[in-house]
Amino acid sequence: MNKKVKWGLVALILFSLVAWGIYSQLPKENKELAAADQISKGKTNKNILNVNAIVVKPQTLSDEIYINGSLLPDEEVNLSFETSGKITEINFKEGTFVKKGDLLAKVNDRTLQAQLHRLTSQVKLAEDRVYRQSTLLKRDAVSQEAYEQVKTDLATLKAEIEMVEANIALTELRAPFDGVIGLRGVSVGTYASPSVVVAKLTKISPIKVEFAVPEHYADDVQIGYNVEFTLPGELGKFHAKVYAKESMIDPTTHTLTVRALYDNSKGAALAGRYASVNLEKQRIENAITVPSESIVPEMGVDKLYLYKGGKAMPATVQVGIRTDKDVQITSGINPGDTVIVSGTLQLRMGLPVVLDNVE
Repeated sequence: MNKKVKWGLVALILFSLVAWGIYSQLPKENKELAAADQISKGKTNKNILNVNAIVVKPQTLSDEIYINGSLLPDEEVNLSFETSGKITEINFKEGTFVKKGDLLAKVNDRTLQAQLHRLTSQVKLAEDRVYRQSTLLKRDAVSQEAYEQVKTDLATLKAEIEMVEANIALTELRAPFDGVIGLRGVSVGTYASPSVVVAKLTKISPIKVEFAVPEHYADDVQIGYNVEFTLPGELGKFHAKVYAKESMIDPTTHTLTVRALYDNSKGAALAGRYASVNLEKQRIENAITVPSESIVPEMGVDKLYLYKGGKAMPATVQVGIRTDKDVQITSGINPGDTVIVSGTLQLRMGLPVVLDNVE
C-alpha cells in the first residue's frame, strides 16, 4: 500500500469519527421522551383550577329572619242568648257580613210582651193621678204625703216597664260588633239557653298576626314596628304593624309573643291561616357583601381569595352581619375586587386559576 492510499484511509476514518460525534450531539426524536413531555405538560395543566368569581359591588344588605306565625281575628265571640226560650226567628245567613246591632235571632217573648202591654196601659192613668194630686196640693186640698204616694206609684210603674223591656231585650240576639257570622248550630224551634251556641261571629278587618320572636331580637321589635308576611298560595306580600307585645319572655321557648295588625280591608286573609313573617332587624346601604361559601376560616381568621393576574391571592377580612346566603365584609377588600366563589378548599396562594364565570 502506498503512502497516498494509507493517508487517505486515515483521513476517511478521522472524518467518519468526527461526523459521528457531531451527529450524536444533535437533538433526535425520541417517542418515550415525547410521551414523558406530554405527561409533564398534562400535570402542569392540572395545576390550573377552573373557578367562578364575582366582582364586588356595594349593595343594600338586610339582616332579616323568617318566623312562623298565625292569623287571629281582631274580635271573636260565640253567640248565645242570655235567657232561655224557644227560638222563633233566625235573621242571618251563614257566612255573611253583619253589622253591630243587627238582630240575628229571637226567642219567644209573648209573655213579656203581654206584661209590657199591661204596664204601659196604666201609665196614662198614673200620670193623670199625679197631675190631679199636684193641682189639689197647690190648693191645700190634699196632703203632701198623698201627692208623694201617687208620684211613687208612677215611678214604680215606669221601673217595672223598664224591667220588662230589659227582659225582652234578653230574648233578642244582636251582633256585638261588625263581622262575619259563621255556621249556625240551631234552628227555629230549638229551645235555647245561655249554654247553647247559636253561631260564631268573627271580626277579620283588621286581622291580627301573632308570632314569637327569639329573645335576642326582643328589644328590636317595638310598638309600631313594621313587619312583612306572606300566606301560603298567595303571591303578594302583606304589611302589618306591631301593636302589642307579651309582658315577658316565655321561659320554656325563650321567645317573646308579638302581635301586629293588618287592615285586611278586602278580607283576603282569613283567621286561622299560617303566615310566614319576615322581620328586618337592620338595613345597611352600600354594604360590601360576598357569598358565604367564599369565606375560608383558618385558625380563627376569616379569609377569601381574590383573582389577581391569573392567580389566587388570599386576603384576610373582617365580617359583619350574615344572612342566609351573604356575608358583609367590613374590611379587607374593596369595590371592584374579583372574589373567587368556587373551589375555595382547593385554593392556595399563587395557584393559577381560570375564570369560567364572572358575575
